[in-house]
Amino acid sequence: MTVEHSRISFVVIDVIDILMLSTKGMLQRPKPSDSEADLLKEQERFLVSGAPLAAKVIRRPDKRRGGGDGGGGGGGGECQRDIVTIEDLPDDMPSLTPAPSKKSCSKENRVRFEDQDTEEVLDKHDTHISAVLSRIVERDTSSSLVSLPTFSGTAFPRVLHRTEPDSKVPAAAAGGRRSIFARQIAAEKLKEASGPSGRAARGPSPPVETSMDTHLSPAARGPLREASGPRLPSGPRLLSGEGLGGPDRSAETLRIHQENQAMLQTMSRGEILEEQRKLLAQLDPRLVDFIKAGRSHQDPAPPGSGEDHQHGGVARDSTAKSVPSPSESQQEEEMEREEEEELDQEDEEPSPMPPITEEDLPLKPEKQWVHMGKLEPDKLEWTRDLPGPRRKGTQKAMQARFDFAGSLISPHEDLPTHLGLHHHGEEPELAGYSLQELFLLSRSQVIQQRSLSLNTLASILTKARAGQFASALSGSVMTTLLDAGLLFLLRFALDDNVEGVMAAAAHAIRALLVSDQDEAFLDHSFSWPGGLASFPLLPCSTEEQEEEEEEEQGLPENMRLSAKEKEERRNDHDVARHDVVKGLLRTGLLSRLRYILEVVRPSPRVVQDLLAVLTRISRHSSHAATQVLDCPRLMDVVMSEFLPTSWSAPSLHPPPSVYGLPLAGALKLLRVLATSGRHACARLLSSLGVRERLSRLLSPEPGELLLESGQALRVSAEAFRLWAVAASYGQACDTYIELYSVLLRALQAVTRDLDSSGPLLAPQRQRVQALLALLTQVTHSAGCHQELHAAMLRSPGPEDPAPPPPPPVSWGHVGGLQAPLVGQLKGLVAGLDGPAGRRESSLALIPGYLHCLGAHYHQLPKQNCFKPVDTLQELERLTSEVLQPLMSHSAVQHVVTNLQSCSAVCDLQGHGPGPEAVPSLPGLASAGWKDGPGLAVPSSPFPLLTALCVLLDSITGIHKGLSSKFSGLLVSEPVIGYLGSCCRATPNLSNASAWVLRHEHHLLYLLVRLAHRVAPKDPAVARHASLYHQVAMALLPWLLPGSEHLAHDLLCSVVFSKDFLPESHSGGPEALELAELKLHAGAPHLQAVGPLLREACVQLPSLRGCYLGHLAHLEPSVLGSKDAYLGRTPWVRSRLLPELGPGPALPADWPYLPLVTLYERTGGGELQVEELPRGALQAVTHCLQWLLLLEVWREGALKAVTPVAKLARLSCVFLSASDLFLERPVQRLLWALLRLLTRPDRLDSLDLDVAPPGLASFQDLFSALLVQYEAVSFGDPLFGCWLLLPLQRRYSAAMKLAVFGEHVGALRSLGVTLEQLSLPLERYTSPPEASLPLLQLYFRSLVTGGLLQARCPLLYTVALAHLNAFLFSEGPAQQAVEAAQRSMLRKVYHLTDQVLKDHLLLFRGPQQDSALGFHTYQQLPPDRAQRLERALGTPDSSHGGTH
Repeated sequence: MTVEHSRISFVVIDVIDILMLSTKGMLQRPKPSDSEADLLKEQERFLVSGAPLAAKVIRRPDKRRGGGDGGGGGGGGECQRDIVTIEDLPDDMPSLTPAPSKKSCSKENRVRFEDQDTEEVLDKHDTHISAVLSRIVERDTSSSLVSLPTFSGTAFPRVLHRTEPDSKVPAAAAGGRRSIFARQIAAEKLKEASGPSGRAARGPSPPVETSMDTHLSPAARGPLREASGPRLPSGPRLLSGEGLGGPDRSAETLRIHQENQAMLQTMSRGEILEEQRKLLAQLDPRLVDFIKAGRSHQDPAPPGSGEDHQHGGVARDSTAKSVPSPSESQQEEEMEREEEEELDQEDEEPSPMPPITEEDLPLKPEKQWVHMGKLEPDKLEWTRDLPGPRRKGTQKAMQARFDFAGSLISPHEDLPTHLGLHHHGEEPELAGYSLQELFLLSRSQVIQQRSLSLNTLASILTKARAGQFASALSGSVMTTLLDAGLLFLLRFALDDNVEGVMAAAAHAIRALLVSDQDEAFLDHSFSWPGGLASFPLLPCSTEEQEEEEEEEQGLPENMRLSAKEKEERRNDHDVARHDVVKGLLRTGLLSRLRYILEVVRPSPRVVQDLLAVLTRISRHSSHAATQVLDCPRLMDVVMSEFLPTSWSAPSLHPPPSVYGLPLAGALKLLRVLATSGRHACARLLSSLGVRERLSRLLSPEPGELLLESGQALRVSAEAFRLWAVAASYGQACDTYIELYSVLLRALQAVTRDLDSSGPLLAPQRQRVQALLALLTQVTHSAGCHQELHAAMLRSPGPEDPAPPPPPPVSWGHVGGLQAPLVGQLKGLVAGLDGPAGRRESSLALIPGYLHCLGAHYHQLPKQNCFKPVDTLQELERLTSEVLQPLMSHSAVQHVVTNLQSCSAVCDLQGHGPGPEAVPSLPGLASAGWKDGPGLAVPSSPFPLLTALCVLLDSITGIHKGLSSKFSGLLVSEPVIGYLGSCCRATPNLSNASAWVLRHEHHLLYLLVRLAHRVAPKDPAVARHASLYHQVAMALLPWLLPGSEHLAHDLLCSVVFSKDFLPESHSGGPEALELAELKLHAGAPHLQAVGPLLREACVQLPSLRGCYLGHLAHLEPSVLGSKDAYLGRTPWVRSRLLPELGPGPALPADWPYLPLVTLYERTGGGELQVEELPRGALQAVTHCLQWLLLLEVWREGALKAVTPVAKLARLSCVFLSASDLFLERPVQRLLWALLRLLTRPDRLDSLDLDVAPPGLASFQDLFSALLVQYEAVSFGDPLFGCWLLLPLQRRYSAAMKLAVFGEHVGALRSLGVTLEQLSLPLERYTSPPEASLPLLQLYFRSLVTGGLLQARCPLLYTVALAHLNAFLFSEGPAQQAVEAAQRSMLRKVYHLTDQVLKDHLLLFRGPQQDSALGFHTYQQLPPDRAQRLERALGTPDSSHGGTH
C-alpha cells in the first residue's frame, strides 16, 4: 500500500500499528468518534509500550521516472518517496486484464483540433483482443513443410525449480524486465552455449568466405563496400513463398525477388521515393506498421550470443538478407522525413526532463521549515524553468495570445519569464494570455488579477479598433468578444466595490464604445460648413427586425405593437446583440456612472473615461441624450465638479485629482447633448447654468485660467464650440452682446500670434476655428432678427403657426465684424508666401474666415440697412484684392490638385467599414485618417474649396457681374477631372462613409450651383454644361437624409434646365433621326426617337413641375433641411441629422416615381384612363419623356438602376389601367423605350433571374402581365412584344411554361409578327430546348390548334424549331426522353393536318426574312427517315413536298 502524501504518512503508520496491537489485545481499537487528540494519546501509549512496528518505511524509486530493478537502492540523484509496506502483502500490485494504459504527463500539452475524427483516433489506439482478432487472416498451409519434433532421452522436459542456484540471470542481462520463468530459460540457453557439449553439437564451422564480413575490421570493410557499390538485400525480406503450390516455390520466390532487385537498380532515387510514396498511400496504415514492426524484430543477435554461433554461416546469411543496405535504409529515412514534413501531424512530444533535485530549487529548504525535510518531485515540478516554445508542425490556425499591453505575441517567440506572461494554462511554455484565459482571470478572487485582465482587454480593444490585428488574425476580435459576453462582463465588473477593478472596467468600457480617432475627426471637421450637424450612431436594422416588420404589415392597426412595446418585450441580451449602447442603458449604466463620479471620486483617468463614455452614449440618438439629461443628479455632478465657477490653480501637473477643475471633456459632453435638439440646449443654458460657465471660461485669456497651457486652450476651444452650437439655434446670443469686447480681442490676437510666435499650435488653431464658427452662427442668427421681428408685429392667420421669438442679437451687433475679418483674411493670404509653418497655419484658418464672410453676405441683402451700390463696390474690392489672389496662388493651386486623390466618392477603399466594424456598434471607421488620403488630411482641398464656394455663392447672388471672375475655378483641369471621376463612381453608403460623403456632396452641390450661375455669362463654363448636368444627375440619388433641400434646389434649377442639356439645341434630335434612317430604314412601324426628344425638350418646365409634385411628400424634410443650410437658426429644431436607415433622400430610381406612384394608387389595373386620378395620363407621359431623354443623352444617370428594374418599372404602365398603354403618346414613348432596352449591348445585361427591387421575383410580375394581357390587350403588338421579351431561350423555362400551360389562351391574340419584333429570332430558337415538359406543351399547343401560324407566327416558329431539334436529335438520352421522342414521332406521322405534319418533319431552320419565318427541306432527309422508321417500327415511304 503506497501513500503519496508525505505529510500524513507518519500518522498513517501509527494508526496501522495501533490497529495491529489492538487486535492482540494490548491497545484499544480507534473509534470513529475519536478526535485527533485521542489518536495522538494512543500513539504515545504505543511508543511507551515498546512494541515492534507492524509496518516500516522503505525507500523505493518511482518506476514512472525510469527506476531500476525494483531493489531498495535507487539510482544516484533519484528522488525518493515514502513507502509503507505491510507483511503478508505482495510487493507488486495485482495486474488488471486488460491493463489500463498509462497516461502521459506531456500528453495534455498536445495541440488538439476540433475537426479531428474521434472514432478514427479510438480505432487507431484500440488494443482490445476483439480488435486484434478481427484483423487475423488465415494463412495458406497447404504447401508448408511439416517437421517432426526432435527425439529426447527423457519423456518430458526437465522441470525448472526457482530454488535452484544459478537458474536465473539478472534482469539487465536478460534484456530488461522479464518474468522469472523467462530468466530461467535464458540461463539454461546460456549454460548450453558455454558448455563443451554445446560446441560439439554445433557441427563444423562455416567456410572462411562466409564469415569474412564478420571478422573484417572497419578499415578493411570500407574499401570493399565502396568497390561493390550500394548493396541490395540478397534475399527477400517480405516474400516467404507461402501460398505458392508446387515443389519449386523457393525458386519461384527467389526469381520474383531478383526481378524486383533488377527493377530497383534501374530506377533512380527519386523514382524509388515516388513509388514508395504511392505504395504507402494505397496500403492500409496498420499493415505498414505491422511490416515495420516485423522488420525491427528481425535484427541480428549480438555477436557474442549463443544463437549466432549455433547457426553459423546460415545465421549470418539470413541476417544479411534481413538487414537492409545502407542506401535502402537511407532512402527510407529520407522518405519518412519528407512525409513527416508534408503531413499535418501533431507536435513531437518533448523529451522528459530529469526529476528535480534540491540543487534545482530556486529557494533552498531549511530545517526549521515544517514538512520540508523531504522533497516531493511531483509537487515541485512547477518551480523549474519552463521549456522553450516548440515550433508547431501544423498549418492550422493557432490560438491568439496577447501581452499586458494588448499586443499580439507570436507562438514561436521565446519571452523571458520575468515579464509575467507565463502561467499555469494548457500550454505553460507559451507566453501571453488568450481571450478565454483573460475572461477566466477577470472572475478571479484576487483583485490584482481582475484588474490586470480588464486592463489587458481594454488594450486589446483599443488596438483592435485601430486595425492592428487585421492582417494577423482571422475574424474580428470585437465581434468575438461581444459574442462571448464581454458587454455584461464589463458591466458586472463596473459594479465591483474595489476601486482598482472599477477603474479597469471603466477603461475597458471606454475602449469598447469610444474611438479616439472618430472623436478627433469630428472635432477637426466641426468648423467646416455644416460641421455642427452629425448623424446619430444608430445601428442599421437587421434582417430579423425587417422580417418582424413584414409580418406585422398584414395585421390590423390595433393589433400592431408599438416600438416601445417591442423594446420592452425583448430581453437584455437580445437588445445588446442588436445595439450595444441600448443594451448598456438597459442595465442602469447611467446611475452607476453617476455613483462613481459622485461618491467614489476616482482618479483623473477614470473621470476622463467616464466622460468619454457619456459623450458616446449621447451621440447614439436623441433618446439616449435625453436619458443622460434625465438621469438624477448626473448632470449636476458634472456641472459642479468638472465645470465650477471658481477654482484654484493646481499645485502639481498633472493634478492628482480633477475635481474642482474645468475639464474639456465635460464641455464636449454638453456640446454633444446640445446637438441633440434645441430643447436640450435650452435646458443646459437655463437649468444647469451653462450660460454662466461660458462667461466664466471665455472672459479671461487662456493663459489666465489657472490651468496648464494645453488644457486651458482645449477648455477655451470647447467653450467656443458649445456656444456655437447654442447660437445655431438662436440661443445664448445675449452672451455675445456681453462678451463682444472679449471676442474682438480674441479675434485681434490671431494676427498677433501669427506674427510673434510663427505657426500656431494645433490647440491654438482649433480655438481660432471654433471662434470663427461661433461668429458665423451668430451672424446667421442676427440676420433672422428683422424677419422675426416683423412677423411678431403683424397678426398671424388662424392656421399659421406662431413664429419663434426673435433672437436678442440684431444685425447692428454683427455688421462691424466684416472689416476686421477681411483685414485678417488679407494677412492670411499674404502669409501663404511665408515659411512652411506659416503657410500651413494660413491654409488651416482661411476656410473659417471665408465661411464667416459667406454668412455675412448671405444675410446682408435681407436687412433694411442694405445698400446695393456700396455693397457692389465692396464685393468688387474683395474679389480683386483677396479672392482672385487667393485662387491664383500657387499654394492653393497645389492643394486643388489633390481633389481626386482625397475624394471619398471616387475612392472608398479607406472609408468603408473597418476590419473590426461591428454592426451593433457603428462608428466612423476613421482609423489613421490623418495619415492616408482623405477629406480631413492637412493637404485636403475640401475645407478650403467648400468655404470658398459658400462665399462665391453669396457674392454671385448679389453681384451677378462678378460671376465670370470665378469661371477659372470651374473650368480648371483638376476640377474637371474630379467631376468626371465622380460621374463614373458608384459610392457605397454606410455608417462609416456617410460622415465624409455628406461634406463632399455639399461641395459638389456648390460647384454645380455656381456653374448654373456662371454658365449663361461665360462660354468656357457653358462648354462643360453637359458635365455639370451629369454631376447633378449623379448627385441626386447620393444625397443623404438631411440634404433634401439640396435635392430640391437641383431639381428646380439645374436638372431640368435646357442650358445644361446642350444636346437639345445643338442638333441632337436631328442627328438621331439620321441615324435611325440608316439603321431602321425597313421598319416603319418602329417609332422614331428624334421627334419624341424634340418634344420632350420643349416640355422640360412641365417635366420639372411633374416631378416636384410627386416629391411633395418630402416637403417637411425639405423645409427642415433648408433652415439648416440657409442659416435660419431660430427655426432649426436639431443639429442631429435623420437616421441613415431608410437610405438616401431620393431613391435611385426616382425618374420612375410617377409610374410607381400611379400603380400603387390604382391597384389591379381595372380602371380606364377616364377613371384615373386627374392628371395621371399627363404625368405618365411626362415621366416617359424624361426617361427617354435620360436613356438617350444621360445613360449614366440611370446606371444605378438595373435593366430588370427598368423593365419592371415600365411594366407599371400596363398594370395601372386597362387602356393606358393604348393612348397614342404613351404608346409612342413605350415603343421608343422598348427599342432602347432591347439594343444588343443592353439586352445582354438583362438578367431576369435577379429579383427587381420591391418584388419577390420577376416571374410574379410576368404572371400579372399575362393576366392583364389576356384581359385587356386586344392583341396589341406593343404589349405582345413586352410579353415576348422574357420568353427568350436564355431565360428560365418557368415563364414559358406559364404561357403554354396556364395561359395558353393568350396565344390566340399574341399576334406579333416577325417584322414587329425588334430582337433576332435566334435568341428564341438557340440553343435547343432541354425541358421535356415545355416540349410536350409545345407539341400539345400545336396539335390542338392552340398555337397557329396565322395568329402567333413568332411562337409558332419557335415551337417548330425546338420540337424539330428534339424529335431528330441524335446521341444518348434518358429512357423517358427516348420514349417521348418515339411517341411524338408516331403522333406526327398519324397527324391529319398535312401542313403541320410537313412543318414538323421538314423544318430546316428559322429565317426571319422569310414569309413563314423558317425554311424547309424539299423532302425528308435520309437520317430523319431512318429515325422515323425506327420510331414506327416499319419502313416508311419518304415524305416529299415543295415549300
